[in-house]
Amino acid sequence: MATAAARRYAKAVFELAEQEGQVPEWGLRLVKVRELLSDPEVAAVLTNPPIATERRMALVSALPHLFDDEATNLAKLLIESDRVRDVGAIELEFQRLVDEAAGRVRATVTTAVELTPTDRDRVADELSKRLGKEISLHVVVDPRILGGLKLQYGDHLIDASVATKLQQLRRRLADAS
Repeated sequence: MATAAARRYAKAVFELAEQEGQVPEWGLRLVKVRELLSDPEVAAVLTNPPIATERRMALVSALPHLFDDEATNLAKLLIESDRVRDVGAIELEFQRLVDEAAGRVRATVTTAVELTPTDRDRVADELSKRLGKEISLHVVVDPRILGGLKLQYGDHLIDASVATKLQQLRRRLADAS
């Protein structure tokens, strides 16, 4: 979940992107900025307080082949405001805003085994009917849930996994003794 600061930055970038009619371009800029700033070695330098902020920002300016002016300015702003570590959350929140504006919801379904295309479509269709929005479904396979599924969208989590049901049963048995 994005921090309040990440939500504010993402909202500002999204509003600017909408005003300029450049939402896809800003999405790509954010990906590039995240890729650079999330690199552990780069982040270590760009978040190092003993290095003057101006010098850290100059390092990003020295990479014109990676960024256009807007992306460079965003990277500098994140360095200056000590938000380099938030870049991944900013990008995710920006994408959520893009989806929301388009009437889409991103959802993740976690299952113990790979879903068939029919099952994927059924999960997406049911959620789409429930929410009244288009669903972009991401499937994760995690054998630790044993069976059933977990469905997460936005701040909602529906946990119908066998592992969770067994854990709840264990707790009830332990409390009953």
